[in-house]
Amino acid sequence: MRSFRSLSLTEQVAGHLRNELLQGTFGTRAPGVHRLAAELGVHHTTAEEALQMLEREGLLVGQGAGRSRLIRIPEDFTPPSMRVGILPYEESDRTLHSLLEMQHNLQDAGHTAGFTSMTLLDLGMDAKRVARFVKDSDVDAWVIVAGSREVLEWFADQDIPAFALCGRRRGVPIAGIGPDKLPALIDAVDRLVALGHSRIVMLLHEEHRKPQPAFVVQAMLNRMESHGLRTGAYNLPDWENNPADLRRCLDSLFQSSPPSALIADESILLIMTQLHLARRGILAPQHVSLICADPDPIFQWLSPSIAHIRWDSRKQGRRIVAWANNVARGKEDRRQSLIKAEFVEGGTIGRVPGMGR
Repeated sequence: MRSFRSLSLTEQVAGHLRNELLQGTFGTRAPGVHRLAAELGVHHTTAEEALQMLEREGLLVGQGAGRSRLIRIPEDFTPPSMRVGILPYEESDRTLHSLLEMQHNLQDAGHTAGFTSMTLLDLGMDAKRVARFVKDSDVDAWVIVAGSREVLEWFADQDIPAFALCGRRRGVPIAGIGPDKLPALIDAVDRLVALGHSRIVMLLHEEHRKPQPAFVVQAMLNRMESHGLRTGAYNLPDWENNPADLRRCLDSLFQSSPPSALIADESILLIMTQLHLARRGILAPQHVSLICADPDPIFQWLSPSIAHIRWDSRKQGRRIVAWANNVARGKEDRRQSLIKAEFVEGGTIGRVPGMGR
């Protein structure tokens, strides 16, 4: 396993500011110490040290006390770049707005970024198969979308830089970012219980259920139990990662003791679930409440509006670009961060049928 050195706060601020300078954000003059400190939420001493670091690199020129530093990008300056392979979870990831935006952000920063020919599902989410695929790929760094713990641990042990976009990265020494869904999921569960729901089922891909539920999923189950609800296999039904078995799972769920509420882990699962149930005459929110644990631009076009968990996906792109720039310059960057998320109550949730208003 590679030696681990986390970036100091000053280095993080300098890295962020360096990216902004090279992209021409500030024009000809760098922001002052107090403005920079206020915008980034750091002490002015940290901001000053970061600016001094960029002076030593030659990107800034000091003008004396009380005067802003001049930005001096050498004419022959070429930002270091990398070939970044984006390893998607499944085929549909190639068309996700947030991932396409991330790819464009990397390209705008001077890197070459593209989706790989294989997905994690194609590789069976098997670390040995992933290892063979990685070693046969001509890229400098990897972004892994929704990787299992086994896969992410393998990447963390390699010399090649890797970034975990969501996935089971908790406790794994790998750079990563994802939404902090737990508070939003708790709000969703509390709202469902307040509306009389006791049979709440979550549709998750296998790697989030096995060998044990992911941290956030277990916390959601614990919240249900705190409301006096019994939890077990019923709440996390088993199904294989393909559309046919998802439909089989839904048919089985609604044969006896049908759920009153379904939480789908991602938008494609929510839409497939909604369409399949509608064919059986099961509608939301009349017969079942539906919530998606992911946002999707398409939700604003649907009626009724989809209840979902929302966060700012643009923060993912900015963080990944900062990581790519850092490792392109030979800097170790394994920092993990979370994006604040919120529960948006849409038109697909309501009271349990028969409970009245």
